Amino acid sequence: MQCDIVVIGCGAAGLQAAIHAARKKTKVVILGHPESSALWKAHIDNYFGVRSITGKEMLEIGMEQAREVGVEIVAEEAITLGRTDSGFKVTTDGMKELECKALIMATGISRTKLNVPGEREFHGLGVSYCANCDCHFFKKKSVAIIGDGSNAAVAALLLKDYASTVYWISQQRKASPELVERVRGTSIQMIDGWPAKITGEQVVKVMELQDGKVLAVDGIFIELGAKGAADMALEVDLVADEEGRLPVDARCKTEVEGVYACGDITGQPWQVARAVGQGCVAGLEAAAFVRKEKE
Repeated sequence: MQCDIVVIGCGAAGLQAAIHAARKKTKVVILGHPESSALWKAHIDNYFGVRSITGKEMLEIGMEQAREVGVEIVAEEAITLGRTDSGFKVTTDGMKELECKALIMATGISRTKLNVPGEREFHGLGVSYCANCDCHFFKKKSVAIIGDGSNAAVAALLLKDYASTVYWISQQRKASPELVERVRGTSIQMIDGWPAKITGEQVVKVMELQDGKVLAVDGIFIELGAKGAADMALEVDLVADEEGRLPVDARCKTEVEGVYACGDITGQPWQVARAVGQGCVAGLEAAAFVRKEKE
């Protein structure tokens, strides 16, 4: 699929960016699930001009507005990014491939924790939340990927090319059928279950599952929720800071030409008003970049 701009993230920032970009007569596709946004379960009573509204209502209205100006909403997650001669390529968990001239990153920054004993103590000592960032440290080692979604499947497929043994631990395999089939066709071991605790000495050595099964592992990759900005940013040579934020200038431009970012992934305050404002800027700037490229 060819388009001008792909917006990754269907929250307030992403939808506002898509709306403003589309109003500038560019072809815009937005990827993601609004129910995954932090706004979905929120109640808003401090937004200018609106006395009270639920986040769910706000996002549903935003999606209607986006469709009205011609935005195509694809309810799939972006799993890989890449560069092309004319811009960028985005692959979704439904195996759709989109080529665009500009990207807007609006994924949010949430990193859902397992909240099991040993997770915090061994963070950076075998426990990781970014497969793309840390895969190189686990060459010929044993690793476990934790998660139900497509991002967990993608992480498992990535680690397969580095680690000697890869376990994919999941309670409910909610990844797209295409990705599950790809995993089944490899040496990745799919285990139904969930971690109970992580132990080791100076680094991770063992993960115990809730059913009592014990796995000897060197690394544990926690992949809960949509693929994070830090993971995908690396795929287009963009480096997030240590807290997973993408640095941008006043025009929401990153250091990579054609890539913009808005909303929570650019830093605090994590407020819908800021997300919407940055979304407006990112959408307008990306549209201006695309129009300039076409001239």
